[in-house]
Amino acid sequence: MTDRYAVIGNPIAHSKSPALHAAFARQCGQDIRYEAILGPLDGFRASVEAFRQAGGRGMNVTVPFKEEAFRLATRLSDRAARAGAVNTLLFADAEIVGDNTDGAGLVRDITINLGCALAGKRILLLGAGGASRGVIAPLLAEQPAALAIANRTAVKAETLAAQFADIAPVEGGDFGRYAGRNFDVVINATSASLSGQSLPLPAGLFASGALAYDMMYGKGETPFLQLAREQGAGRCADGLGMLVEQAAEAFFVWRGVRPVTGRVLADLRAKLAA
Repeated sequence: MTDRYAVIGNPIAHSKSPALHAAFARQCGQDIRYEAILGPLDGFRASVEAFRQAGGRGMNVTVPFKEEAFRLATRLSDRAARAGAVNTLLFADAEIVGDNTDGAGLVRDITINLGCALAGKRILLLGAGGASRGVIAPLLAEQPAALAIANRTAVKAETLAAQFADIAPVEGGDFGRYAGRNFDVVINATSASLSGQSLPLPAGLFASGALAYDMMYGKGETPFLQLAREQGAGRCADGLGMLVEQAAEAFFVWRGVRPVTGRVLADLRAKLAA
């Protein structure tokens, strides 16, 4: 029997998940079928249950349903509980297991694909929304020298930082708080690049050779990466690798097999550039 999986979101037509998981299945010799489901904004739970009752084994969850998926899960992984959001559902007997692979995908892309160790580095995370929340604990697990959060509204960054203080000290504040300081890794977890907005980055934010990383991606350089390059970032990377790596982590959660991602990422980047 071919096992069924899906990604659910709204919108969903742009999703690259079906192509990614088809490539992983071919590579790993797994008999699966993977589809994209447009979830009604007021009908997420019903859509998930219908897919599950029809024999579905698991689902990826994307915008805007990650927090709703968190509430739907009957059991959470430690990283999903920390993130307060779920992007991967596993249907196991009577349970709906919620997981979050975003942080693992980000860390793996930076440390493995880009070859940038995070241990001992000064990291600045831009944004205090769900995208940031999902990656803080995995970033702290890499034992950076410091992790700080910058947000337009200082109190949101401060509140988010405090929620992870039991793991390690995390600083939070508005963008102006970091004037006169520099960082080895600056990660954009805001949606500014999607809307073409610029971020109020203080001058001198990037240390010599610093990595600027945007969780967003598109054809060509994102606005954040353009700004980072102008301000002296030594290296710039978009979030396409994170997309592939979080998908590979979800595939591992479902199938117990970890795909090799290098060729899949290269093929996807070539298609994006075409």
